[in-house]
Amino acid sequence: MLRSWCCIANSAGMGLRMPMALLGLGGLIWAQPVSGFDREQVLERMRQSRPADLKVLIERPAPVGTLSIGIYGVKPAPSNPDTRSYSLWEESASHLNVYVESVNCSTEKPLRVKRTPSAVYVRTLNPGGPITDVNREDHLVWWAACVPEVAGTDPATLRQKALDLGFSTLIPEQQEQLPALAR
Repeated sequence: MLRSWCCIANSAGMGLRMPMALLGLGGLIWAQPVSGFDREQVLERMRQSRPADLKVLIERPAPVGTLSIGIYGVKPAPSNPDTRSYSLWEESASHLNVYVESVNCSTEKPLRVKRTPSAVYVRTLNPGGPITDVNREDHLVWWAACVPEVAGTDPATLRQKALDLGFSTLIPEQQEQLPALAR
């Protein structure tokens, strides 16, 4: 029997586990082991359940199949016009994680607040600055949320765009890690 599970994470970073095969069948359904589905059927159903406004930012080989990371549901915060919330979609052959995250798009304090089941990361970013394997995902997500017309563009090529938007490109990047809080 094939058991394929995914994790839908809430804004506090805690996950709700459910079978991937139940995605796209009318919302959250009581989680039961998946039987009678082969891996390809489950993966196809997962792909079909992608949100219409999903913008895939990263696709790379994973131990089994491909890892895809995308962003959807970008919305400005009512209390702060520089803040955007969004959902981050992480899909592979073995799981689907959806996290609710946020970014600050201001020229003074650009940052990403990334959530995982075990921690919250507050990362100060330098739009237009050097891009490495360590910060590439953060910059792809930040640009997609803050400047949607360049979503998916290699952030290493966006220095002039950052300067045009008023970023110094000299902000020191740093990270603060906080424990995830259970609700």
